[in-house]
Amino acid sequence: MTPPALALVESPAQLLNVLEWALGDRRGADEGPVAVAVLLPQDEPTRRQLAAVSGLARSAGLRVSAYEVRGSAAALAGCCALLAPRLAGARRLILGDPFSRLVQLLLPLSPARELVLVDDGTATLELSELLLAGRPLVRWHRSGAARASGAADRTTRRLLPRRGHRLELFTAMSGPLELPPGTATSSNQYSWARGRFGPPTVLPLVDLAGCSLVETGLITAARYVEGVAQLARRLGVSRYLAHRREEPEKLRQLELAAELEIVQPRLPLELAVLTEPVGGTVLSFPSTILHTLPRILRGHPVEITACEEIRGWLRPDAPAHASAFLHRVTGLTGLTAVDTAAVRRPH
Repeated sequence: MTPPALALVESPAQLLNVLEWALGDRRGADEGPVAVAVLLPQDEPTRRQLAAVSGLARSAGLRVSAYEVRGSAAALAGCCALLAPRLAGARRLILGDPFSRLVQLLLPLSPARELVLVDDGTATLELSELLLAGRPLVRWHRSGAARASGAADRTTRRLLPRRGHRLELFTAMSGPLELPPGTATSSNQYSWARGRFGPPTVLPLVDLAGCSLVETGLITAARYVEGVAQLARRLGVSRYLAHRREEPEKLRQLELAAELEIVQPRLPLELAVLTEPVGGTVLSFPSTILHTLPRILRGHPVEITACEEIRGWLRPDAPAHASAFLHRVTGLTGLTAVDTAAVRRPH
């Protein structure tokens, strides 16, 4: 029998957000069992983190199944065939990333009238703008054929609340979000994670959280390595917390050029800061963790600081609004940004 709620996720952070929706203060599991379909990516770091979070989800009572969906048309067709009856039978559909082309292809297989978005971070800022404007759900750094996708346009129409169709946004994003009329919102305070793990082990160090803007194509690897090395020397950074998408060669260059200890967390950073040692100061470029880590570490002696100077590292051919978007990500947090001032090493 298909549980009343089925989640489609592709990343460790999305799976954690489903856990929080189901078992945190929101307690969506009170409305019936929650099943999760993990649409596996191909890169090994993400697969390893997904396997670790899947184990936590199963031990917490969620029904988690993994699907090999990428790499060939046959894999995609097989996944669609396996998921079709589950999608057809679920009364509520939980989406980790409505911008995902794979999710957009699967969405028409579900007649669910209740949709829940457990956002994957800063994409929620774009989501609100695109839904309000009725534009196709395509990420800001993509262009060309992707922007003409019929699936992206259909997804926008499907998500808009209307009579008999409900949309809920479960989000950790700070600041006000303008959403289409009728959208229900609930706040992700990471209460499940905070209750399950911690307190954190805080080291007298400065950590820098890495980002994947090189892998996204917005910054060259050489400029990023040079910038991080200068930043590390100026601000006394000891450790670099690698993003799961960062290329191994780039990390090797960082280790040599910046003389940093490269840390590759076993879990998404929101859980890693509770289960592995963390610096008393965590520097981050404009990203989701500027919104999530202050909630995770609330009440603990860890300072989260934004580094906005990465906006000056963008490629000349980066989208015109890229810098403004990164600034907005930081601005909504209310955190103090540091550009040139030295950060004092914690004691």
